[in-house]
Order: sequence, then C-alpha cells, then structure tokens
Amino acid sequence: MLVRARGVRVRHETAESWRPDGVDLDVRPGEVVLLLGPSGCGKSTLSLALGDLVPRSVPADLEGTVVLGPAPDGGPLRVGMVFQDPDAQVVTGTVFDEVCFGPENLCLPVDEIERTAHAALAAVGLTGRERDDPGVLSGGGRQRLALACALALRPRLLVLDEPTANLDPHASVELYRLVDRLRRDPSGELGVLVVEHELDDVVEIADRVVVLDGAGRPVTDGGTTRVFREEHELLAGLGVWLPTAVQLARRLSAAGVRFDPPPVTLGELADGLAGRPDVRPVAASPGRVAATTTPATGKIGTPATGKIDGEDPASPIVRARDLTVVPGRGREPVLRDVSLTVAAGEILAVAGVNGAGKTTLAQALAGVRPPPPGTVDVAGLDVGRAGPRAVAAVVAFVFQNPEHQFLAPTVADELAHGLRVRHTEPDEVDQRVAAALDRFGLGRYRGHSPWLLSHGEKRRLSVASALITGPRVLVLDEPTFGQDRARATELMALLSELNADGTTVVMVSHDLQLVAEHAGQLAVLADGRLLAHGPTGELLTDDRLLAAAGLRPPPLRRLAGALAGRNPAWARVYRTADLPGPGRDPAGNGPVLRTDASAGPPREPGTGPASGPTGPRTGPAAGPAGEPGTGPGR
Repeated sequence: MLVRARGVRVRHETAESWRPDGVDLDVRPGEVVLLLGPSGCGKSTLSLALGDLVPRSVPADLEGTVVLGPAPDGGPLRVGMVFQDPDAQVVTGTVFDEVCFGPENLCLPVDEIERTAHAALAAVGLTGRERDDPGVLSGGGRQRLALACALALRPRLLVLDEPTANLDPHASVELYRLVDRLRRDPSGELGVLVVEHELDDVVEIADRVVVLDGAGRPVTDGGTTRVFREEHELLAGLGVWLPTAVQLARRLSAAGVRFDPPPVTLGELADGLAGRPDVRPVAASPGRVAATTTPATGKIGTPATGKIDGEDPASPIVRARDLTVVPGRGREPVLRDVSLTVAAGEILAVAGVNGAGKTTLAQALAGVRPPPPGTVDVAGLDVGRAGPRAVAAVVAFVFQNPEHQFLAPTVADELAHGLRVRHTEPDEVDQRVAAALDRFGLGRYRGHSPWLLSHGEKRRLSVASALITGPRVLVLDEPTFGQDRARATELMALLSELNADGTTVVMVSHDLQLVAEHAGQLAVLADGRLLAHGPTGELLTDDRLLAAAGLRPPPLRRLAGALAGRNPAWARVYRTADLPGPGRDPAGNGPVLRTDASAGPPREPGTGPASGPTGPRTGPAAGPAGEPGTGPGR
C-alpha cells in the first residue's frame, strides 16, 4: 500500500465545517484512483493532506490518519504533486532550473540531476524550452512544467489536482498516456490519485472512483466502470461531471434508447449506436440556452449602457486590425497580424492549442495587456490609447487564474470594489453584492478572505466580480475552469442570459464541446495567427481545419465521425441538441438533420434562417434536464 487514509477530516482557518469529513482512501502501486465531488467539497484539501502539506505547510486542523508506505529501499516514500494553479509551485527563473530544483534538494549527483531533468522535460513535450523563463510559457506550458517537476522527483505516489485544466485536448490525451505508461512500469510501482473534471481521457486509465458529497463525506468507492454504469444518477444529483458517453446515453435514454450494458467511454457508445439504425440525429432549433437557475432577487449587473436605440445588433462592437503583440524586446511575436470583428450581442469563442496566443488575444481585447494604439477598438474606444478606467467602463476581463484579480480582504469587498471605484451609491452596491452572493452560491463566505476559498469558489467570485459592474463586453479566459457540472451549468446559463440582454461575450476555452453548445462564432488561432473565424458549426465540422490547428474534435464530433459511415446525417452533428432527447423519439421526432454542406447549423423548418454577421449563426442548446450541452469535453 502506498497510502492509507482513515477518517481524514480537515478544517481550514476561519472555516466552520470540516471538508473533507471522514474520508477513507487507499492507493496501491500501479493503481490510478479518480477523486470526484462538487466544488468546495475538499478534494484539493484531501490531496494536500495525502502529500503531508496539511497541516505542515497549510494551516488547518487535521483529524484521522494518513500513513505513507515506505519506499522499496526502506527510505521515505516520495510524493509528487501537481497543483491546480501551476504558478503556485514555480520558484526559479528558467524552465531547466525549475525541473532541477527538486532533485537538487535531494542532494543527487549533478549528472543524475541533469539527466533526470532532461528526461522529465522530454516526457511532457518541453524539450527546447530549457532556457525560457517559466513566465513566458502559456498556462498549459506551465502546467506541463509542473508535471515535469513532479516526475523529476521520481515519486512513488503522484497526486494530480486538475492536471488538464490548462491543457489543450491533444496535450490532455498525451498526459494521461504518459501517466498510464508510468504506472505500468514495473520498476517504478507508481500509484496515482487524480482530481479531475475532464473525465473522457482519465476514465480510460482509472481503476477506481472515489466520490465525495457536497459536505466532503465519501458516498461511493468502486471500480470505474461499475460506478459510472450503476451510480450515474447519484453523481448527477451531486452536480459532478460525468464522462461524455454517460451524459449522452442519459439524454438518449430520455428518448427511449436503451443500452445493455450502459456505455462509459465514447467507443462503447459508438459501438452501441452502430447497431441502432433507428437512432438518427435530429434538427435542433438554434435558439439560446434557457436559464436553469432561479432568478436572483436583485440585479447583479446589466450592460452599463444597455442596448443603444438604433444600434445595429450585427454591427461590430469589438474590432481588431492587424494586431501584433511582442512580449518583449528581441522576442518573437505571440500574435501576428490578427484581424477580426465581434458583433454586438455575439458570443465568440477563441480556440487553439497551448501557446497559440488565445490568452494574449483576450487580454489585448480587454486592455489587460495594452495593444498597440489603433489596433483594438471596443465600443468606439481605442483600447491602446484610452486609460484603464475608460476601458474598464466598457469591457471586463476574467483571468484564467482567479487569484490574479483579487484585491480586497473579503469576498463581499471584492465584489463591491469595482462598484465603489465607479462611485456607485452605497445602497446600490449593497443590493448588487447581495444578489451576486446569492446567485453564485457565495453567501456563506461573505466575510471570508477570497484566498481561502476553494478553486471552484474562487472562479465563481472572479466571474461575479467582473459581471457586477455591467460591462457591455465581457472577456473570459477559461470561464468554467475548476467548476463542477452544476456550477458550470449555472455560469453558462447566466452568460447566456446576459448575452440575451445585450452583453457581448468573448471566451477562451479548450473545451470545444462547451464551445459547440454555447458560442455562435468561433475564432481559431495557430502559432499566433488567426486561422479561421466564422460560425461555430461550420468550423467544428471542418475536420481539415481542426487538424491544421492541431485541435482534437470535441467528443460529440468524434462520436459522429464513427457513425457517419452508416448515415451521412451524422457528419453534421456537433452539439447535444442534434441528438434525440427528452420529447424526441429515437428516430428524430421532427425533421431529419440536413446534410448539405452549405446549409450551416441545423434549424427547424419555418423558423427562417438564423443569420449572424458573417454567416449562419448558432446558439447554445440545452441538454437534458436543463444541462447546457454535455459539459467539459476534449
């Protein structure tokens, strides 16, 4: 046994409850254990406790026992950890020094340290970046660096906390292939504990699943296949993510499609549907996702100027012209000659592999990284020339790492900060703060420090802080990062509501299934250049484009590709609403999906064309029981 935890419960400083609370957990050599649970249930805290960081480095009360088995040589067992936030574990000035830092502290010989560091960097695809400052790597690059640092310690137990959150889909696949390879190496006897929301890849290698409820108590522990086949109702009720195949099977089940046994992986679902010619894709209305949350009692924020009388909703509110961004003197541009427009009231997604320039583009559009004068215009304002306050009045930005935008000592003060800077009346500030606390499930943390929230709670706070001032344009970098299914669903429903009221949304996302369900327009970047910009449905069904961008098709597209040979209608499927579901029979009670390539995204007859500024417009589509789409998918 590598680690044996019994009755583990942790209570952080200022916290009233224990999370996790009474957890028993074993990890054996060669085993991959997947830890699931709603945001804030204590998954990350449990991971820290297993790595002996609670309470040694993180002040907290710890009850129960955590016993680490000895290493084969009789010495202490090494635990390698990769945190949710890779920036939290970067301590040196170069990539190579960062990977060497751990082995150096073990007093290993220099030649062994260098050999180990080079091997770890090669394993995560960072060969050639040895002399780079970690700060110039993309978020995904820093995530891979953190993994390399953990591997360089040659641990027996590897703890991965949301390891793919900043990775593009291909990098996610490669990471879990690497983990699978390492745990199967008989010389290493590696055990792995994974906290993850993106489940499609990890379920292929996970042996067991341990699930905590919202209070941090264990509710199930069993084999991966058994848990997802037999207890998916329990997991859905807890609001945690399910593998895409399980979510789609649940939707199809509502339309009368039964599987025996129920599928857990996309391959199993494809095999099950291949023998069901009666199950056909349907034409879904391209309407917006319906709100699935109870409206707040007060307003959080509405667009500062609202919809201007006489304003053409298709006119560009955001415009970039020949935008080039160079991170420093002597460096290569991270963006090259990018030109695009975003129509007022649009939802634009920005996609691309790690290092493609997505975050840089988003920051330039929002003025967080001031663009060259004359290259970015938002609501008639030259972002490169205007002052920060003028820019912040029309566009708000939500960072990939929520901690990068915290300024105040309490959650309530963090929400109120932007309003107070604008000299909003105190009563209005109180009203909006109360509404935001309620809407984002943060009421009990009103007086807490933002830094003591869970990562999922920090993400909700960062989004709420941006929305509360009512910007006309909202730019988000990985908005659902670290969120469980329930909270991500609420967040995307809220963004859809704000968009329907006139807020223009630009979001960076690695989750192409989320993009498929919610974004009307898509911009694809590759090597700092704009490769394509157009209707989401057209771009996501263009396999050659995705290949050129190095992007992996989203899960539903991969499923559709496996089925298109028997029915060409599947070739145009890319979002959940294209499948039979509640109110649809398996044969597609309604029009069969159109298959002509020029038709654009499917629509119901009689609704007329749904036109966007550059072509057919697609909107978000609701999944079963109010779920907007299938959730995170690679």
